[in-house]
Amino acid sequence: MYQVTDELKKNGFSINLISKIIERNNFSKKFNTAEYFCIYLTSEELNITVENEKYYIPAGNAAYIGPQKNVEFESITGKETYVIAFSKEFFDNTSKDSIYLNSSIFFNYGSHIFISPYFGTIEYNKIILVERLKKFSETGNRNIYLAAAHNAIESLILDAHLNIDYKNSNPKEQHLEYVSLVNRFTVILQRDYKTEKKVSYYASELRVSTRKLTEMTEFVYGKSAKQMIIEKVAFECEKAIKFSKNTLSEIAFDLGFKDEGNFSNFVKKHNGKKPSDMREFAV
Repeated sequence: MYQVTDELKKNGFSINLISKIIERNNFSKKFNTAEYFCIYLTSEELNITVENEKYYIPAGNAAYIGPQKNVEFESITGKETYVIAFSKEFFDNTSKDSIYLNSSIFFNYGSHIFISPYFGTIEYNKIILVERLKKFSETGNRNIYLAAAHNAIESLILDAHLNIDYKNSNPKEQHLEYVSLVNRFTVILQRDYKTEKKVSYYASELRVSTRKLTEMTEFVYGKSAKQMIIEKVAFECEKAIKFSKNTLSEIAFDLGFKDEGNFSNFVKKHNGKKPSDMREFAV
């Protein structure tokens, strides 16, 4: 992620112009959301790439992106687009907050991003959000300021909930404990899949047994934790083979395999083709 601001470190919350963040990031337009949840407020249309998939965000829409996502912006010059970044620890204070965070808004199983209209204009963002929060900050009462920030985020998330298709949503999302833990598992998997490929590691990180973790992933996704790890690694292998300019040996090393032979065997078993064959036909 970009160099985390002092405010984000201190409070677990920040709101900034994306153009200012890019400037602090040595003008690089590539970021990783790390452990933070992000809401992008677009008063003007915006093109964005998340996990190598391109998305178009119309003006007056908010884009919701969960933790551990690679994000890249296209042209942002002159656009007053804001990003609200916040940690789970900052927002998740009640069971209601947990439901908001663990819904398909931030963990959209069919997409890396959730786009929802909101009443966003340049004036709205400046006056209602930025200036209002600035005034609360200037009161010197930190608790009041953080409460106002929490309220602003909650309002945006509630707006997004108006655009969820509940009739076709996954009823398993109602089982909050399972969904919450499995969402945390997918975040850690996204972060550590290169170095950690055993279920026991993720179970330990989540402080549950391997059996419990698999029980939960089967309930939510209909597949074991081991299957999810394999599918994630297989997907990243195929993506790297097709789009990376590195040699197969370099790709194998980067993805945490002992050697190219081990990497090739894994790819052939789980992707159905040898790495050399996949690269030969890649566009």
